[in-house]
Amino acid sequence: MDLSNAQWRKASRSGNTDCVEVAVMPGLVAVRDSKDLSGPVLTFDPQHWKSFVRHAGRH
Repeated sequence: MDLSNAQWRKASRSGNTDCVEVAVMPGLVAVRDSKDLSGPVLTFDPQHWKSFVRHAGRH
């Protein structure tokens, strides 16, 4: 999977602390550790990602 053109972003509330970064691309959402930019990337189907974010926002 080629993520070289991914536009990574992190939460605006994270400040300068380490966190995860997210890149939304056609057909997938990629997530990586901001401390390890060349490390592993998790990918999710956009609908599953939406469900996860919605659930996490309630807890």
